[in-house]
Amino acid sequence: MGRQQQRKGAEAERELTLLLQGKGFDTKRGGSLTYGTIPDIVGLPGIHIEVKRRESLDLPGALRQAKTDAARFMDGIPTVFHRSNRGPWIVSMGLEEWLVLYSKAVSSGQNGTKGGE
Repeated sequence: MGRQQQRKGAEAERELTLLLQGKGFDTKRGGSLTYGTIPDIVGLPGIHIEVKRRESLDLPGALRQAKTDAARFMDGIPTVFHRSNRGPWIVSMGLEEWLVLYSKAVSSGQNGTKGGE
């Protein structure tokens, strides 16, 4: 990975961390010198955050990386938080992971009833 890509990645991690903190979440960056040793961002319990800021993202590849890293760090559901230049932040995850997350929300009474009951 080139220095410019590393810098852009670190900027994206800082930006997203501040955005999440602004919404009341106690998130922290892993840090640019810790590549691969801790997650990009920590502080959302049960969610593994993989951060990407690219114009053309290999989303299946990023999801594979998130899944591998989530299993290694054992920190939660693998998600990819991503955006392009001047684009909004988007959160992507696999259907199976989304179903787990949604089922937990429904069972805690946050989103109505399960299965249209």
